[in-house]
Amino acid sequence: MFAVVQSGGKQYKVSENDVISVEKLDNAVGDKVKLDVLLISDNGSVVAGSPIVQGAVCEAEVVAHGKGDKIIVFKYKPKKNERKKQGHRQPFTQLKILSIKK
Repeated sequence: MFAVVQSGGKQYKVSENDVISVEKLDNAVGDKVKLDVLLISDNGSVVAGSPIVQGAVCEAEVVAHGKGDKIIVFKYKPKKNERKKQGHRQPFTQLKILSIKK
């Protein structure tokens, strides 16, 4: 059984006991979170929602918070001696999928 869930404007294909990294959530470590289920598949029977599947629940637990790898943002204008260098680390939350129910 798998489901397609939505969090932070992005979609993730998940099964039970998967660990996924999503956009940062304001929940504490150990909290339980319910995710919107967009599609659910169980032994070949597929149910797609419009936009979410009514009655379907995907429960996840917050495992950790962190920051991703640093990326360098470098902007410049040629022939003008204008340069700007920035670094960025995107915060994320790791979720462990506990259950998917129809």
